[in-house]
Amino acid sequence: MTTDGHRPSDAPVPTPGRRSVSEPGTVTVTVTFAGTYRSRQAVVEVRGPLPTALLGAVTAPADPGPPEVIVGTGPTDGAPGSPDSLRLTGRATVPPDLVGPLADQLTRPPAPAPAPYAPHTPYALHGAATTGSLETFAATPLQRDVLTDALIHPDHHVEQLSWRWHGPLDTDRFTAAWQSVFDRETVLRAAFVWDPHPQVTVHRHIAPEVVRHPHGTFSGRAALMEHERGRGFDLRRPGLLRAALLDGAPPGTPGNPPPTYVLLTYHRALLDHWSVHTLLREFYRAYCADGLLPGGERRPDLRDYVRWLEAQDPSAARDFWSREAARPAVCLPRAASGAVTGRSGTGRTRVRLTPDNAVRLAEWAARRGITESVAVHAVWAMLLHRASDAGAEPARVRFGVTVSGRGICLGDIERTPGPFAGPLPVSVEVDPRSTVSGLLRALRDCALDVSGYEWVAEGQIRDWLAREPATTDTPAPSDASGYSRESANSRESAKSGDSESSGHSESPWDSWDSGAALTESLLVFEQRTHGHDGLGADLAARGVRVDAPDISPARTPVPISIVVHHDDQGGLVLTSVHDRARLDDARAGALLAHSAQLLRELPETEGQPVTVAELLDGLPGMDPPRLHERPGAPSGPSGVLTTLRAAAGPRAGTACLVITPGTPAFWLTALIHGTTGAHAVVALHPTPYGTRSCVTEIRRYLRTADGHGPLVLAGLSGAGAQACDIALRLAEDGGTPPPVVLAGGGADAVGALAHAIESALRRTQAGLDRHRGNSDALSAVCADERQEAAMAEPSPANNADDEAKLRFQEALEKKTRATQARTAHEEGRLKGRNMSGNAGRKRFFRRKTG
Repeated sequence: MTTDGHRPSDAPVPTPGRRSVSEPGTVTVTVTFAGTYRSRQAVVEVRGPLPTALLGAVTAPADPGPPEVIVGTGPTDGAPGSPDSLRLTGRATVPPDLVGPLADQLTRPPAPAPAPYAPHTPYALHGAATTGSLETFAATPLQRDVLTDALIHPDHHVEQLSWRWHGPLDTDRFTAAWQSVFDRETVLRAAFVWDPHPQVTVHRHIAPEVVRHPHGTFSGRAALMEHERGRGFDLRRPGLLRAALLDGAPPGTPGNPPPTYVLLTYHRALLDHWSVHTLLREFYRAYCADGLLPGGERRPDLRDYVRWLEAQDPSAARDFWSREAARPAVCLPRAASGAVTGRSGTGRTRVRLTPDNAVRLAEWAARRGITESVAVHAVWAMLLHRASDAGAEPARVRFGVTVSGRGICLGDIERTPGPFAGPLPVSVEVDPRSTVSGLLRALRDCALDVSGYEWVAEGQIRDWLAREPATTDTPAPSDASGYSRESANSRESAKSGDSESSGHSESPWDSWDSGAALTESLLVFEQRTHGHDGLGADLAARGVRVDAPDISPARTPVPISIVVHHDDQGGLVLTSVHDRARLDDARAGALLAHSAQLLRELPETEGQPVTVAELLDGLPGMDPPRLHERPGAPSGPSGVLTTLRAAAGPRAGTACLVITPGTPAFWLTALIHGTTGAHAVVALHPTPYGTRSCVTEIRRYLRTADGHGPLVLAGLSGAGAQACDIALRLAEDGGTPPPVVLAGGGADAVGALAHAIESALRRTQAGLDRHRGNSDALSAVCADERQEAAMAEPSPANNADDEAKLRFQEALEKKTRATQARTAHEEGRLKGRNMSGNAGRKRFFRRKTG
């Protein structure tokens, strides 16, 4: 295990019930429901170390009767003799409407104290140590898009920068320099909260996470990158940038320190590529100044950007994208229904143009009045037209381009770190008979049109283009920019037929089968950065030389994205990141190779009226790439419920994991492999779709499951309110709500939650068996009683006499009650009439008029 508490990718998965002595215990809460629909109560069972400040929440529920509480006063496992927490084993009865927030409060992990620096190898400084929140403000529309996709796909939007550090690396100074940068930049101390919509909260102080691994800990740099990428991020905790150091092999020359591999991993919900380079320059300045960065907190920052966004009028942008939506476009053809690639995960391919080819391309583009990025757009537009089977006919193609988001009138925005770069859809008509120069001019004009709306997010465009009202019962956030999350989930995806499609669609926005993106491909052109801004001499004075950082692009919601950047030698590097389950590796590699070939051939067309068809004829023949259906499609039509693991047998039960925003990526994987039961595991996403949709999908799943058995809702701290609400709604038509299991954020949260799930499933199954046995016995007793009643049934004549007597008695009682009411009314009227004075007259008037 690494010193930051995470296991390498090849480490064994934690098993339930196994806990290290040095690891703190985890609080688990199990909620069961008893009683009928109108008199239902929730029974809360708590196990684990509970802070004494929260003990009153259990011992004083809002229940008329005294709760049943059993408390053990032994010390916790993680901190023997700790005065701040107790080992609790107890249960309490609380009203159902309070049990969800109570469970979240009991399992909420406390903020860890700042960890001191350990001078031994490996070096580590734990992150996310907070001392209070400074300010909370609304998330930007771009952040909402990223968070919505990251909620369903936690492995998306995790990006990395890596480089070699030559010379001595002082870990104390390295960590202190990053601490200085964290203290200066509010975005590095930010996290997300949902109340219920996403908001950004800035903490006053956190410690950066810096981990140094000795040589041999990982098999190589690729293994370290995969390990850090697989860890993901908990978006609810600050510190969405961390550093990992891997010592190189000892050199053959004594006294010459080996190079150190430096890896920065960050989340694009708070940082883009340009921002990380800005932070890296600040870090180098702090490192050269013995870990101290002069100056205070940076302004403007993300808070000022949010205020600027709220002041914008979206009318012009709405009109522009409405006109764009009226133009139909072709899309990549679909594979036959049921066809699969046989692969999963993320594919990454890289090709490189030599520095000579890169210089020729840049000079050729400058003479034509365009940028290198426009040339990349033109190449991709031609390849999309070729892949769409449009043939020699002109057709409009659409793809996404990432804009910097900094072309706005906000002071010092170029040096402000934040999540500003985002994708926007671009479309252009490609005519094989027209010249390449005409296509370049059209794309240049398109880029100029889009540059006026760099602050717009895809979610806003999707909202403006929504044609149907939202059906989810989750309230949609709305701000001055006109963004609404509901309409993003209300649009229906395109449906492919049984045969392979030619790639044409009736609506340009129906061609993509995910609500998270408006296009099927994305182009990212990373601009040149300024490196370490002349700090090379200061670093060299300390015997340090650093290479230019290399980017490992994040996976995006689209099937394939192309990231282009310049390396330190002047070459142009093209990296493709594609979904291996949706796009074949060979075809994705061919698309990238053809892009590089066309970029090399473009400068040769100067001074010649070369058409698009003539340029494409020089490419080798290949089968067009076809998009496959998403494997393991969710059970519901909108992706509300996803089956993660099927049951090993009938009536084995189902564990439904309620996924809340910011759930770490490794948590699901560890829980699936860490449970030893035969039950099924499904994932539920209530935040983007709403509680009512979740209830509908669970009921559909239980109807289609073969002997589904008991059901348990489970999740991490923060999912209690939604899970309990879903459980209660499942029993609206009768029956008992399923139990809810929650675990805190301790180091053994996965094992504790897996153990609690299996215990709840066993108890629920035992209850079902008892109920089934009691039902059989009750059926037999009822049959005997019916038989005895039939034998003792009186004759019809006696029944008629009894009914007549009963009707007479009811009529007599009704007449008696009416007489008593008239007598009481008359007595009250006479008393009021005999009263004197204004009070009496007013009372008499009220009685007469009613």
